Formats: sequence, structure tokens, C-alpha cells
Amino acid sequence: MVREEVQGPHPGWQRRLRQRRHADRSVRGRRRRLRLRELRRHRRALPRAGRRAGSEAARGDPAPHPAAHPRQGDDRADLAERRAGRLRAAGRGIGDRAHLGLRVLGAVRGRQAQGQMRASHPMTYARCIFASLVVVAVLALRATPGGAAPEGRADASAGTMTWGVHTTLVPSWFDPAETIQGTPFMVLLATHDALVKPMPGRNMAPSLAESWSASADGLTYEFVLRKGVKFHNGEPVTADDVKFSFERYRGIFAKTFKERVAAVEILDLDRVRFRLKQPWPDFMTFYGTRTTGAGWIVPKKYVEKVGDDGYKKAPIGAGPYRFVSFTPGVELVLEAFEGYWRKVPSVKRLVFRVIPDHATRLAALKRGDVDIVYLISGELAGEVKRTQGLTLKAAFPSNHWLIFADQFDPKSPWHDKRVRLAANLALDRATLNEAATLGLSKITGSIIPSSFDFYWPAPPYPHDPTRARRLLAEAGYPNGFDAGEFFCDLQVCSWGEAMLTDLKAVGIGLKLRPLERATFFKGVAEKRYKNLVYLFIGASGNAATWLESLAVTGGAYAYGGYPDIDGLFREQAAELDRSKREMILHRIQQLVYERAMFAPVWDFAFLHGVGPRVEESGLGLLGAWGFSGPYEDVKLKGK
Repeated sequence: MVREEVQGPHPGWQRRLRQRRHADRSVRGRRRRLRLRELRRHRRALPRAGRRAGSEAARGDPAPHPAAHPRQGDDRADLAERRAGRLRAAGRGIGDRAHLGLRVLGAVRGRQAQGQMRASHPMTYARCIFASLVVVAVLALRATPGGAAPEGRADASAGTMTWGVHTTLVPSWFDPAETIQGTPFMVLLATHDALVKPMPGRNMAPSLAESWSASADGLTYEFVLRKGVKFHNGEPVTADDVKFSFERYRGIFAKTFKERVAAVEILDLDRVRFRLKQPWPDFMTFYGTRTTGAGWIVPKKYVEKVGDDGYKKAPIGAGPYRFVSFTPGVELVLEAFEGYWRKVPSVKRLVFRVIPDHATRLAALKRGDVDIVYLISGELAGEVKRTQGLTLKAAFPSNHWLIFADQFDPKSPWHDKRVRLAANLALDRATLNEAATLGLSKITGSIIPSSFDFYWPAPPYPHDPTRARRLLAEAGYPNGFDAGEFFCDLQVCSWGEAMLTDLKAVGIGLKLRPLERATFFKGVAEKRYKNLVYLFIGASGNAATWLESLAVTGGAYAYGGYPDIDGLFREQAAELDRSKREMILHRIQQLVYERAMFAPVWDFAFLHGVGPRVEESGLGLLGAWGFSGPYEDVKLKGK
């Protein structure tokens, strides 16, 4: 391996450029004609790989000639020196290794230890320079826009991976400021990035922020941004963008942030501080997970230039994939952002194709039109298991439950705890589980996912229709009652129908009201529904964040509350001792269960079909997440 810089050409070929004006006799022409022949001759002179090289004399190399150094006035010598100088400068620019360009020559030849060698032939010198320039150029091309080389960088993205999506995609899902929990992150995880976010094996991992810290009094949180990270349009990610993104957030927890965050302070281009009005133990749970979009960063200058509507039409983020096109009701197309700080995505293009019908999605998977289909249930899930080349995968993204929206209205039958308990006892969850998810879902008595911090394991309500009828009679409804409408997302209404059958069997009559997902969740956030609502939200946060959303007066999904539960919640929110806080949160969950405030259904097994081209689907890599991710980790076979 070359250990020293070549300082000049061999004296035997130091002639003036003016003596070599004929093209056929030029140095460049001779190099082209003799390259292969000289390469073979030179390799024969080298020792075998792994063998210590002998002295220069033992290899037959002549001793350095006194005139081997460039001479003043020699045009070719000056040119060679300038070229060597450029190489030295390039080497110092990459790790300050002056000999980088020449040291790799041995590796280019496939040899690991070739000892010291001086170029004693014009062809050897030319090859040293050529190999050095190639290596420097390759390293320069593979550097990230910000100057920091991503870990695990692949040579290039390749191929297209296509998903058959079960629900309609809407432009509001492209903007973190408007996102709700759950499904929108199916898109946001690809196009955007956050200061802190869930990653494989970690509920909160540094991303755009390389680190963060909290003060001992719990009143300030400081973030240090990762240097050199850029948005898809080349603009750097700065503290100004962080502040802008937070203040622009208007999702379902905007009111919560406004009540508890006093100020966002820019300390430097890459340092930002959040000051709270009072200690808030769950600040990072709201800011550093998929609970909200407040920590997902957008480019301030671009958003101000195009406006909110323009941004949803052509979103720019800092995620692993950039927006290409969106055809409403048809598909969303994304392309790999090869400047992504973490790694170059393996797959070049992602396509999310809207296929609402379950059977049509499966047919597309079997034909090879798509590589992954979301939400396959019942007999179709069994068909995936039986089809050669296809794989059925289960994820557990969230719990499902029924909301008794009118329980806080004294005039409603649902105000009576006995009626709510009767509805819980009427549901045959085990039979529904077998029919819908092949028995893979987990029956639960809680609205809180079992993976959450501060979870209390509430026992499932048994299926007891006899007792349900008795409770209805005691509540004054011996013949049952008409309970109005049952609101649900279109994609889960088949299970809602089964629940309506169970409820009707004990005397509770309901009419199914299916709604497209975006419309359904908009109505949930605005609390427009009455009677019964079949709800599920993405499993992010902890028991406290979910109780605040669902069971505390003023919560994002709460239609009311109880004074004692509200008081206990305020008490735990100010408690910095984790064990004491856990005791309070367990007590709240016990009260929710005893009062039958909800009808928990199951910890849902979200079933997906995966086609034969997929090596890594990304399903199950992120905890409590039902879709693929991280998208930079998905991979096609042979790519």
C-alpha cells in the first residue's frame, strides 16, 4: 500500500511539454493505450495480498533519483506538483488525512498490506493520481448536504414499494400542524421529522434534536439541534423553524400547550428552550411522541411564502421521503430524499394507493399490483395465511372502545350507570375477535393500552346478556329502548354491525351510521356525535395523556367529566414523585371502570398482508404502531 506522497515524476520522463505536441505521442495518449498492459506488469511486481513487502531494492525498485523532485521552470513538474497539492488539500478536507487519496490504492487492487512503495514508472504515477481523484470524488458525492455523512448510507435508493391503503388520504394529513393522533402519521413519518420521536426500541429517541434536557424544577426543556440537517428544499433546519412549528400547531391538543407553555425561546441557531408555566411531567409525552404534531418541524420561510393551503398542496419537510404528487382518492407518491440525515432510504419511491374495499385490496396483493395491504380481517385474513408467497402480519396499534356520549346528560338513558354496564355485558367480544381478527386481538377491560406507563389492568367485562336485561329492567327499561345512532369509521363498521346485533339482543336498538375516516374523526374532535361512538386512536402517550383526552372535563375527546376524577387528575399532574403519581392514576382508572364510563372492546390486532417482493415491511418495528415505519428502513428483496 502506498505510504508516502509521490513527490515528482521519474527523471527518465521529464521532458518539456513543447517536445510532445503531437496528439498520438502525448503522455495522455500513451496512458490510454498502455493502461491495461502497464497495470498487468505493475501488479506482477507487487507481493501477494497479506504479505509484508520487502525493501525497495528487493522489489527491484530503483533508488530515488536526485532529480526526482520538481524543478523550477519545468511545466510538467509544476503541473504535477499543483495536482499533488490539490490532492493533499482534498485529503485534509476529509478527516485531515493528507494521504487519503494514495493510501486507498492498495485497497483498490484488493490488497491489504503491500508495504511502502514509491512510484518509479510514469504509469504507476498516473494510476496513483487517477485512483486518488476517483476516491476523493466518490467521497465528495456521498457526503450529505449538511456535511455530515448519514450512518448506514446506502449507495442509492432503488425500486418502488406500493401500499394498498384502507382509507382515503386527505391533504390535512400532510401538515403536522393539523394532525390528530394515529392514522395521519402513516404519511407524516415519511415526509416529516421531529425533534424527538419514537424509533425502534425507544419510545422517545433524538432525531432532529441531537439531545435534550430538563431542569430540576421541571419548568424548562432545552433542545440542541442536529447540525447540518436540511429540509427537502435545501433550507437548513433551525431553532426558528422549531419555534414557528410549535406556535403554528392547531391540532386537538393546541389548547393544552397554550395553557401550560409560557414561552419558546431561541437561544441560538441550533438551541431552543421551552419554558412552562408550572411543572408538567407529560410535556415530552405530548411533544416527543406521535401524540401531537407540535414537535414535527416545517420550514418557516417556505410556509410563510406559500401559505397553509399552498403547503398542503406541496408539503416540504425534513423526513426521509419528499412529496412528488397526490391524486385525491387515488394515490400519494413520495420519492427518497437522499440527503436525509439518518440514512439514505433503501427504496426509491413509495406509493400509497387508496383501495377502500377489503376484497379488492387483497386481490391487488395477490396480483402483485401492491406489496403491502393494510387492514385485512375475517375470512380474507385466513386467505392471506393460506396463499403461498403472502405473509399475514399483526400489529397492535391501539385499543378500541365505545363512548357513551350522552352519559353526562341527565335526560339520557346512558346517564344511568346500570344501562352502560348492561351494554358492556351484552357484547360478545370473544366471538367478535374470532370472526374479525382470527382470535389475535386481546380482550381488555380498559381503554388504556397495556404497553403504556401507569396502566392499570382492568378485568374484561364478561358476556352476560341475562344480567344485562335485568340491569335494563332495574333502570326502568324492561322492554329495552331506542338508543339512536351508532357512529363509526367506515372501515370498522362491519364489527360495529356485530356489536349492534349483540345490543339489540338485550333490548338496546341502534342504527348504524358509517362515516369516511377524515369526516368521522373531525366530528369526534368537534364532539358532534350523540349516543354511541365506536372510537380508536393511535397508541401514543401514557395513561395520563389518554385519561386527560377521554375522561377529564374539557379533554379533547371527552363529552364531560366527574368532579372527583378531575380533582385526582389535577393532583397527579403536579406530582413529580413517579410512584405517588402512579397510585393516583391507577385510582382514576379504577373509577372509570367501576362507573362503566366506556365499553372497552379489545386491544386490536391490526392485520396486514405482505407480498413476496418485500424484505422489510417496517410493520412492528415501532412500538404500538399499526403501519410501516420507519420508512427509511423498509426494503425490497434484492435491492
